Amino acid sequence: MFGLTNTRKLTGAILHARPPYIIGPYLVEYLVIAGGAGGGSGSLFGYLGGGGGAGGYKTSSLSVVGGQAVTVTVGAGGAGGAASTNGAVGIDSIFGSITSAGGGGGGGETSLQAGQNGGSGGGGGGPNSGTTAGGTATPSGQGNDGGSRTVANTGGGGGGAGAVGGNSSAGVGGNGGAGSASSISGTSVTRAGGGGGSGGTGGTGGTGGGGNGGPYNSPGVTAGAANTGGGGGGGGGGAGFEGKAGGSGIVIVRYAGNQRGSGGTVTVSGGYTIHTFIASGTYTA
Repeated sequence: MFGLTNTRKLTGAILHARPPYIIGPYLVEYLVIAGGAGGGSGSLFGYLGGGGGAGGYKTSSLSVVGGQAVTVTVGAGGAGGAASTNGAVGIDSIFGSITSAGGGGGGGETSLQAGQNGGSGGGGGGPNSGTTAGGTATPSGQGNDGGSRTVANTGGGGGGAGAVGGNSSAGVGGNGGAGSASSISGTSVTRAGGGGGSGGTGGTGGTGGGGNGGPYNSPGVTAGAANTGGGGGGGGGGAGFEGKAGGSGIVIVRYAGNQRGSGGTVTVSGGYTIHTFIASGTYTA
C-alpha cells in the first residue's frame, strides 16, 4: 500500500510539472503562411516593376501525439529588387509535415522580367513593349497567379491568397490580389495579400498586408506587412524608388479545450487554446 501511494504521487508530479500531456493523438487546426515576395524594380528609363506575390496559405487540421516536438519555421519575406531586377522570392513556412511555399518575386526590367512562380505568383514587369506574364501559383492550392504587365511603363499586381493579381492598364499598375480571412486566432483576420504593381499611378496592395506599388520616380511604394505573408510593392523607377520587401509569414495552431502543448505565444479564445508563432521555434504537443 505504501509503495502504491508513493507511485501515484510521483506520477502526478511528473504529469503536472507543465501543461498536462494528452497521452495519444489529438487534433489541432493550423494556419501556415509563408513569407511574401519582394516587388520588382524598374529604372530611370520608365521600365517598371511588378508586385510581389503573397506567401503560400495553407489551413486545415492534423493529428499530433502528446509529447511530440513539431518543428515550426516562419519564413522571412523576400527582398525588394535592386534597380532593374526581380524581387526575391519569399521563404517557406513549415509546421511539421506541412509546408507553405514562399511567394513569387515581382518582375523587373531585366531579361527575367516575367513574374516569378511561388505560393502566389509575382506580377509581370519589364521593357516597354509587348506583354509580360505574371507568375504562376505553385504548388496549386496555396494562392493565385500574378497579374500581367499589359501596357508600357507599368507592372502587374502580385497574386494573393484569395484572388489573382490585377493586370496593369494604361498608366496604372495592377492591384495586388486580395488575401484570405481566417478566424483561427479568435477574430477574423485577412492575410497574404499581393503587392501592387508600379505605374504612373501605382497599384494598390491587396487586402491582407500587400504593399502598394510605386508611382513612376516618386515616393509611395511600400513593403508587405510583417507576419501576414503580404507581397511587396513594385518599384516605380530608379534609385530610391526600388521595389520593397515582402512581409514575413506566420504559423498559428489551435485546439479545443485547455492548454495541452507549449510553444509560441499562447492565448485562449472561444473555448480554444491558440499558439501563435511569429518566429521559428518548436510546438511540443
